[in-house]
Amino acid sequence: MNTELELHKKTFGELTLDELYELLRVRSEVFVVEQNCVYQDMDGDDQQSIHLWLTKAGKIVALARVCPAGVHLSEISIGRVITTERGKGYGEQIMRAAIAAAVEHFGATQIDIEAQEYAQGFYQKVGFRRVSDVFMLDNIPHIRMQWRGK
Repeated sequence: MNTELELHKKTFGELTLDELYELLRVRSEVFVVEQNCVYQDMDGDDQQSIHLWLTKAGKIVALARVCPAGVHLSEISIGRVITTERGKGYGEQIMRAAIAAAVEHFGATQIDIEAQEYAQGFYQKVGFRRVSDVFMLDNIPHIRMQWRGK
């Protein structure tokens, strides 16, 4: 089994049933169970998004999705960002890959995110800046952040 990190990038239509199941399982495990947050994860945006995930030894260690403008937010956006093994740099790697995918697939010069407030520093490390006050989303404090290409 491959013990190296492997980046996967697919449109919804390219996902196998097993890949889709595993992505949704990990999202549910982290956002619903771990964060004790009841919300509608399957929001209808996945079908138009680019899905990225990192695996190590066949196990998902990070994932994200990139939505085109007008799907989740009015601008191109990145969301559903998860790392299953924290403190190993996987989150930064998946975010850099998601930014690159947004530029490559959707021509992004601006990317917006709705970040959980506690993660502001993490997103700043990959080039996002805060552009809003705190607001509640699914009973969790969030902020809007924005990335602008060079």
